[in-house]
Amino acid sequence: MNSDIKQLAIIGPTASGKSDLAIKIAKKIDAYILSIDSLSIYKEINIVSAKPSQDELGSVKHFGIDILNPDDYFSVDVFIDIYKNVVSICQKENKNLIIVGGTSFYLKSLIQGLSTLPKITEEVSKNIHVKLNNLQECYEFLKSKDSHYMKNISAKDSYRIEKALLIYEASGLTPSEYFYQNPPKPIIENLDIYNIDIDRDILRKRISKRTNKMLELGLINEVCDLEKKYTRLPHSMNSIGIVEVLEYLDGKVTKEQMLENISTHTAQLAKRQQTFNRTQFENITSAPLEELEKIIF
Repeated sequence: MNSDIKQLAIIGPTASGKSDLAIKIAKKIDAYILSIDSLSIYKEINIVSAKPSQDELGSVKHFGIDILNPDDYFSVDVFIDIYKNVVSICQKENKNLIIVGGTSFYLKSLIQGLSTLPKITEEVSKNIHVKLNNLQECYEFLKSKDSHYMKNISAKDSYRIEKALLIYEASGLTPSEYFYQNPPKPIIENLDIYNIDIDRDILRKRISKRTNKMLELGLINEVCDLEKKYTRLPHSMNSIGIVEVLEYLDGKVTKEQMLENISTHTAQLAKRQQTFNRTQFENITSAPLEELEKIIF
């Protein structure tokens, strides 16, 4: 998408200081902030997701936060729609845009783009709706037609099964054939990406400190409320911080073990994020937090 606004991205592992840096820069360049965080997009998941505080959210206009309920479906195509809407708002209000967060896969998807889907007629849509009453049968059918595409899709993933069926019915092509003939087009080009480079020992200490702060803020009560309202079925309930608290509530671990597990799993996530950020982007500037602000200006 072409735009006359300045856009940049700040990425880095969890607990590396991305949000604080983004707010500082946003104030200097008159920008809005778009969060790319797979948990902050959900309402009611506040402590676990370590969302910016209300004061921080009030100091600079944020998007991508508190949009969906914890049991709503969320995927990269939903995020791309959010991004396009935010860019439109920035253009109308003459604001720049900072994209910030730990879920860099969404950023990569913006750069790579998504394939456009075939036109879905009302007849096709109704036909698929009927077939989806037997989800397992739909899954087996698609698997027989396109085993390569379906190998990473769960037999219970109704959203992706429906999408694959719609592609097949509307185009007459298997999903693999369709995407081969309709490659994705970049949604954003020439984006400056800044990556926070942080020592792993320092990061582990920050993660441990943040985990203990989450407990003080009411982590256990938040997870109890989420489970009571939404059960354990939604995908969001499988997130780090929630799973470990549920194990504690089930009596499987002590509170101390729960905190240690959250810190350990968060550190493992941070390591994966660092590897992804280092290997998946071109034209990326990596530097310690205190240096990045100077580099950006």
